[in-house]
Amino acid sequence: MPILKYWGMSRVKPETRSQHYSIVQYRAGARATVEDSISAEEPLQITLDGHPIAVVMRTPCDDLDLVRGFLLSEGVLPNLDGVTRIDLEKNQNHALVFLKDEVTVDFARHQRNLYSASSCGICGKATIDSIRQNHPRVMGEFSVKSEVLLGLPDKLREAQRVFESTGGLHAAGLFDSEGTLLVLREDVGRHNAIDKVLGFAAVESLDLSSVILQVSGRVSFEVMQKAHALGVPMISAISAPTSLAVDFAQESGQTLIGFLRPPRFNCYAGVERIR
Repeated sequence: MPILKYWGMSRVKPETRSQHYSIVQYRAGARATVEDSISAEEPLQITLDGHPIAVVMRTPCDDLDLVRGFLLSEGVLPNLDGVTRIDLEKNQNHALVFLKDEVTVDFARHQRNLYSASSCGICGKATIDSIRQNHPRVMGEFSVKSEVLLGLPDKLREAQRVFESTGGLHAAGLFDSEGTLLVLREDVGRHNAIDKVLGFAAVESLDLSSVILQVSGRVSFEVMQKAHALGVPMISAISAPTSLAVDFAQESGQTLIGFLRPPRFNCYAGVERIR
């Protein structure tokens, strides 16, 4: 699998991903006015052939990746073949997606609850069964050595840029079985960071059946279903999974790793993929 330039597709300069504020800082009983870097957060409305389908609160960078990944991971489109153009220039904080004439979308189904904030997942995924009806159980021979997994947190941390200055962004990265970082994206919302790496992977035709999705925070049900929608077999997190994430992993056939904090980690499902 080729090593990709995982910062090469950003539409926004890295320094615009954060904003600078003058704040008052208290330390050891003293007060001082200092400059602080704050993670940028702005809304992005996604409109599909004139139909607004979602508003996401995101860090304004890698918006093409975000839109592509969102359309795929939320099941709005089965693939990107029907997309003719994504316009991010006409209106600020708007993504206008244009489809080929022959592509049909059930707008009523997707508009009902695809509105989200950066701190929460996409609502309305009523049951695990409803997701399984749309995507098959994850299969395949993909496996990873335990020592490779143990090295992922440091590699993810080293590759983060904005986190170093703001401390306020989630990161998601795709790694191959040898622990090589293929793509990393950051965002104020963990789900947005995941959509960004998945959108990048779709355009670059990465084989998602042979990657690990490493995230910097916890793993919720939405994280698992987004990865499952594109066939990612292994999801690994520095923090804890939720109970529904574990239930979903056991049903979907995915491997779920939590509390990945060298020299230990927990495997909640799919242990057969760990060598």
